Amino acid sequence: MQLPKHVRLVEVGPRDGLQNESTPVSAETKIELINRLSDAGIVNIESSSFVSPKWVPQMGDAKSVFSGITYKEGVTYSALTPNMRGLEGAIESDVKEVAVFVAATDEFNQKNLNRTTKDCMAQIEPVVVAALEQGIKVRSYVSCIMGCPYAGDVNPAQVAALAKELVDLGCYEVSLGDTIGKGTPLLAQTVFEETAKLVPINQLAAHFHDTYGQALANLLAVLQLGVSVIDSSVAGLGGCPYAKGASGNVATEDVLYMLKGLNIETGIDLPKVIAAGNFITEHLGRANTSKIALAGFSG
Repeated sequence: MQLPKHVRLVEVGPRDGLQNESTPVSAETKIELINRLSDAGIVNIESSSFVSPKWVPQMGDAKSVFSGITYKEGVTYSALTPNMRGLEGAIESDVKEVAVFVAATDEFNQKNLNRTTKDCMAQIEPVVVAALEQGIKVRSYVSCIMGCPYAGDVNPAQVAALAKELVDLGCYEVSLGDTIGKGTPLLAQTVFEETAKLVPINQLAAHFHDTYGQALANLLAVLQLGVSVIDSSVAGLGGCPYAKGASGNVATEDVLYMLKGLNIETGIDLPKVIAAGNFITEHLGRANTSKIALAGFSG
């Protein structure tokens, strides 16, 4: 079993975790959450997205969020920018890293963006080019890598081809997402092994949802392949408005507990992350869904 000695966590709770919440969350609360996460030692925080408030009202305060964060040296505060207008907003807010996304199937892209996969890539290309010209790093997502709610099973070769195309555009990293949480360990390994034929494993990240309780098992499976970047969401917040039945992202707290048990370093203070998770879930009026937080872990 070949495990990495260190794993970098990308915290997506403030964006992916909150974007689909029906309970209004103020910019001040989001800023407090982000500051708590950076204080816990998390060095990559996807803080908001520059999207139309008509479609994602919860992210309509991105500019206020980025202007209010207490910036900590060594921490990357990124934003999702699906189009040129979004990138312009990120540039105005002096964001240093942005992310773009595409699904592995035409069916999901049509439901989500009313575009084919080819058209989505055509929209992404100028965003990546313009961001790099401004000295902004670009990360990317490929979603529905292990199953699509509309197309069913997904050919791993489709995932690999998209990942390579994104890297060829200039994205420094591709996060492969099990959007509906359908994956199992063997399937997760198959998709990552296929993609690693075209993209170096150190440029791939794992973004797994926990719909069927398989996220941690799937993460262990890809860690054994050499994956050393994991996306997670504090308190297991999140879901996907275009993927019926998809539950939240894997909880940051649970990932940290597993990594600690594997003697893999993260540089992150687990009790502080649990406190941050309790802070945001109390605001949302529900319990922290992290198994470790529910168990009363205290360090």
